Amino acid sequence: MPVSPRRTDAAPIPGSTVQYVIDTLTTRIVAQEYGLDERLPAERQLAQDLGVARNTVREALDQLEERGMIRRRAGSGSFVIWDPEGTARSVAPVAAETGPLQLQVMRGILEPEMVRLAIISMPPRQIEALGETLSQLEAVSTDIGAFMRLEEEFHRQIAEGTGNPLLVACYNLVIDARRQSFRAAMYRRHLTPARIATYQRGYNALFNAIAARDIEAASEFMKLSLIEDQKLLMQEE
Repeated sequence: MPVSPRRTDAAPIPGSTVQYVIDTLTTRIVAQEYGLDERLPAERQLAQDLGVARNTVREALDQLEERGMIRRRAGSGSFVIWDPEGTARSVAPVAAETGPLQLQVMRGILEPEMVRLAIISMPPRQIEALGETLSQLEAVSTDIGAFMRLEEEFHRQIAEGTGNPLLVACYNLVIDARRQSFRAAMYRRHLTPARIATYQRGYNALFNAIAARDIEAASEFMKLSLIEDQKLLMQEE
């Protein structure tokens, strides 16, 4: 059954119930009931255990990810990234050694083909999950950190949509390289609310192309996105 283009999702439920889930999971992570790199129970199981709605759990997990406690991976679950000893490396060594232009070269090699394969292989449930991430991305107006995290997750879901574990592993290194300080600093200087809005419109168009299984339009967007990032890098020189 084909996935329809953009839809409007219901807003997450705010309030003390979400905070209760955040506090409970944070306590468990800090107490190492869930250790580093360990997968958390599924949303459905957490909702049952804590006596809350599933969308409440989802909102709490979103906030825990923003705080750097967990990392969510579409189709795989939520994994603890908080390290009690402070020794976990958020960036792989090879990614830390990758320069801005080297990163652009690898993105140019991987991303157009990645989106082509995702359109061929991505099941409807993964496209729906991608749409949910886009909805969160579109809700950001000025928070550059939140925008970068959601943009990262959006690209990660496309990579996972290829169904190719080797490609996913390669693109995870690209994501690690994109976390380097030079890119964060570049975004803080250039990512104005107007530019965020432009990116949001572009990602909306990309999602619609993926949902419509339009390989040509999606690949063209990825190429244009690379050109825009290249322009930002040139402004930094």
